[in-house]
Amino acid sequence: MKINWFPGHMNKAINDISEQLKKVDVVTYVLDARIPISSLNPKLNQIIGNKPILYVLNKIDMADQTKIKDFLPILKKINTDYLFYNSTISNKSDLILNKIKKLANEKIEKYKQKGIKASIRTMVVGIPNCGKSTLVNSLCKKAKAETGNKAGVTKRGLWLTVGDCIEIYDTPGTLYPNISDQDVAKKLAYVGSVRDEILDFVELAEEFIKLLKRLYPQEFSKRYMNCQNLEDIAHLRKFVTSGGEIDLERTAKSVIDDFRKGRLGKLTLDEV
Repeated sequence: MKINWFPGHMNKAINDISEQLKKVDVVTYVLDARIPISSLNPKLNQIIGNKPILYVLNKIDMADQTKIKDFLPILKKINTDYLFYNSTISNKSDLILNKIKKLANEKIEKYKQKGIKASIRTMVVGIPNCGKSTLVNSLCKKAKAETGNKAGVTKRGLWLTVGDCIEIYDTPGTLYPNISDQDVAKKLAYVGSVRDEILDFVELAEEFIKLLKRLYPQEFSKRYMNCQNLEDIAHLRKFVTSGGEIDLERTAKSVIDDFRKGRLGKLTLDEV
């Protein structure tokens, strides 16, 4: 199975992001903390260039925070900052806005010397289903951006105002036209950043089980008892078709859902 998903609206979104970046002071880059490096989009990195970046490691409540620390030197560089975030319950909107202002301090001071209060513009970017729009709504303190728990909900950019000095541009989730690294592609599929309808779930779950047994053997054993493979899990869960055969499709979807819903524990699938 070769995973590659780049619908037409993403190409339009990339072009729009490139155009709107001219107006932006700071990029707010939302990463899925379960795959912090795999959720960095090389195409976006290329477009962003030297713009100041605030990396928001979202879904931190579902991630392995001990492991996350190994990735921080990759993210924390000159002109960048980061923070951990759970956009579904966190009340860190002021912290995010303060970090954005800090990264835009040069502009703020320049305008201050002229007696003018600077208006700071940030663009929120990230892969599909990483929690961008939920984070935007948290910053705005009301639902202004469309959200959903599947890839491809937001399809167009939108400027929103926060307070009297911050403007936010919410963008659609974007991948890149050709994902050459299929290990990365699988991780994107595991977290729901690739449209489910194009996936072979049986093959995907088999690959996920191999990865889970290698990275988190204790968590695998705890959830799936003495199972070794997808067929064993199907027997454990008594998932059978109407004809009495084991239902691998249903089993595969249940395994991926276990991961996506956090039933396997706090996991981070990327490796340094």
